[in-house]
Amino acid sequence: MQISFNKTKIIATVGPASNTKEMLLALIEEGVDVFRLNFSHGTHEDHLKVIQNVREINKEHKINICLMQDLQGPKIRLGEIEGGSLEIVPGQRLKIVCDNVPSVPGRLSTIYKDLAKDVRVGDSVLIDDGKIELRVVDTDHETEVTADVIYGGTVKPRKGINLPHSKVSAPSLTEKDLRDLEFGLEHDVEWVALSFVRKVEDIVHLREIIEARGKEAKIIAKIEKPEAIKNIDGIVQVCDAIMVARGDLGVEVGMEEVPMIQKDLVERANCAGKPVIIATQMMESMILAPRPTRAETNDIANAVMDGADALMLSAETASGQYPVETIRSMNKTIESVETHADIFHRNFVFNPQSETFYNDSIVANAVNLARDTDAVAIVGLSKSGYTAFQLAKHRPKANLFIFTDNRRLLNVLNLLWGVRGFYYNKFSVSTTDETVVDIKRILLATKHVKPGDVFISTSGMPVNAHKKTNMIKLSIV
Repeated sequence: MQISFNKTKIIATVGPASNTKEMLLALIEEGVDVFRLNFSHGTHEDHLKVIQNVREINKEHKINICLMQDLQGPKIRLGEIEGGSLEIVPGQRLKIVCDNVPSVPGRLSTIYKDLAKDVRVGDSVLIDDGKIELRVVDTDHETEVTADVIYGGTVKPRKGINLPHSKVSAPSLTEKDLRDLEFGLEHDVEWVALSFVRKVEDIVHLREIIEARGKEAKIIAKIEKPEAIKNIDGIVQVCDAIMVARGDLGVEVGMEEVPMIQKDLVERANCAGKPVIIATQMMESMILAPRPTRAETNDIANAVMDGADALMLSAETASGQYPVETIRSMNKTIESVETHADIFHRNFVFNPQSETFYNDSIVANAVNLARDTDAVAIVGLSKSGYTAFQLAKHRPKANLFIFTDNRRLLNVLNLLWGVRGFYYNKFSVSTTDETVVDIKRILLATKHVKPGDVFISTSGMPVNAHKKTNMIKLSIV
């Protein structure tokens, strides 16, 4: 199988348009690195079929596509509607009732039982990604809210509700999320995305659950609430990656704020060495059209230039009419930017008091040496994946190859910028020099290097002790 070798990774959401083994394979061939399982939709049986198909494809084609479980979180929604929809008009006064009884004219219902407790007079209630706006004029703080319609329209069943000015009391992990998480951990998903993160404790709580189950799933904090922006430094420190979830974020903080928030979040994540994903409406028009708009193509290019590790597609690949064309188009845009833009070799200042200061300095110097010698590859020998995260942080122009005897880690690392993994299990019987020679043979055989090429190796010595990186070696093929 010929796999795309772009540095910036592509995440595709699986749904009815893409959930067969044949379509998953077609998307991988066009450039998908990660499949997202969206637990806002589908049954556990649906998701299990996708998990099994991806694992089979990995085994059959010796690749490392990884799986991201995206938990729904405390998504506030309308309930059902009598007649399938209803119209509301500006200036109309209506009730919002927390009883999940079907909505009727003048009375909307929500499945969220604490809405009346959370809102205050003057708060906005936004429906269907902000297309409809209500303003709270009264609440009984129990079950009923009175609101005026500011912007009206057609209200449809189960549309999302945002409360941008209210402090939502619902926990980040709902009962549904806990059931879904149990399923995901049982089937060893590599990454778990937590929706509507608000504070550090949300991530800590999820990590405690994962560790109590004896699992190693990495955590992605989805940034889509104003509280998350306020607590961003702490959140970045305790999560494994962040996602700029621009849909709900744009509704909550105002879409005009999102571009600069996106750039700031990417910068913070890059500095911390944490992968950052840009998501929502990247190629929205391709749900129905075979080509993207110029604005969408520019959006992709800017995200790559800003420093995103991965770009994520949602309905475009889950339910759109052109999933293969969407991946192909995104892949071509990424390739063009990475060929022509100056996005490589970022420098960082390290804290001498950090316990990893020496190791981090070695990694940074390996990347600088690769730049100065025009090396085609940097090789990392890793047990935990730490070296891979650090190498990717510096955005080297050389290709990054991580060799590990941890098969699960190979999948985990497929989300990281620039990283490609190889399974290698001879650490315990080889010296460092023998390992470098063996790896050179593998890279030659797989045509990742050719005679005359320079490549840089990093490792912990002795190689079979699994120490953090403390060695750099320059080799000529």
